[in-house]
Amino acid sequence: MTKTERLKMIKEAHARLIFKKRQAANAATVRRWTDEVERPRRAKEEAEFDAMIESLDENHNHWTDAPKYAETHYGDVARNTLREWDE
Repeated sequence: MTKTERLKMIKEAHARLIFKKRQAANAATVRRWTDEVERPRRAKEEAEFDAMIESLDENHNHWTDAPKYAETHYGDVARNTLREWDE
């Protein structure tokens, strides 16, 4: 192996090393950006989504007082039906 071949191999190895260092630096920049910017934004969106899902568990259309519902919406019909069932 001649001196020029060795120097060429050393330059190629140096170029690969520099490339890998740049990749690592870029990855560190992306990780830092993700930690500082992206993670809080995602946490906020996740909290909003969880709150929306929790609100879906509440049924705003149900009546908790069945006799009041029957009286409000059916009135005399409901009272007559109850009388017939009691007899």
